[in-house]
Amino acid sequence: MPSPRFYCSEPLSTHQRLTLPESLAHHVRVLRLAAGCQIVLFDGRGGEYSGTLDFNGKIAVAMLEQHHQNEAELVGQITLLQGLPSGDKMDWVIEKAVELGVTRVIPIAAQRSVLQLSGSRLEKRLLHWNKIIESASEQCGRNRLMQIESPLSLEKALTEHKTENRLLCDPEGSEEFNTWLTSPTANLNVTPSITIMVGPEGGWSQQELDCARRHNVQTVKFGARVLRTETAALAMVAAATAVLGW
Repeated sequence: MPSPRFYCSEPLSTHQRLTLPESLAHHVRVLRLAAGCQIVLFDGRGGEYSGTLDFNGKIAVAMLEQHHQNEAELVGQITLLQGLPSGDKMDWVIEKAVELGVTRVIPIAAQRSVLQLSGSRLEKRLLHWNKIIESASEQCGRNRLMQIESPLSLEKALTEHKTENRLLCDPEGSEEFNTWLTSPTANLNVTPSITIMVGPEGGWSQQELDCARRHNVQTVKFGARVLRTETAALAMVAAATAVLGW
């Protein structure tokens, strides 16, 4: 049975006696792990550390041993620009994006987004999303944390993040998604990175579509059916990794 895996926000090193942060110590107790139990810790900088759990009264301690260069990252990098959906759908997208290997998620405060975040509400939501990333990374075996940014408008996101191979999902797109991925235009062997943009429940506004065209973003169709926003994002990521062999 694999050893329990935990994310630790503190920098880790070999042969370290580490007092576990309070939240992590609480997690260990909830799982009823005993002294002498073998665990795995990672700090998000790559690789993981094997260790042995111990207790000193209410204090939980890990005796770190070897560092293992285990990685579960994709061959290429995928950035997801997700139009903010309503309710807790973004939680689902973030969790599954971690599992599928997405490098970075940028929430888009789209013109048709029902959810609007600012101030303390935004700070709490970002903390919540980062906790989801940490938990999903523990579960799926990733030792590098997916990055998530504060919500931006589509215009600002395209201006600040001028990456190669930017694809916007649109039922009226000019090319099929899988056709574009395998076309010479993509040239993904040279630049193994793509940015996928999915609108909120109401889709992209005409103004946002015009904005994408001004920034030379490729519009693509994804199949014959109109998918829900949370389905489209994850289906496109999964399809891309499969088609590209990542």
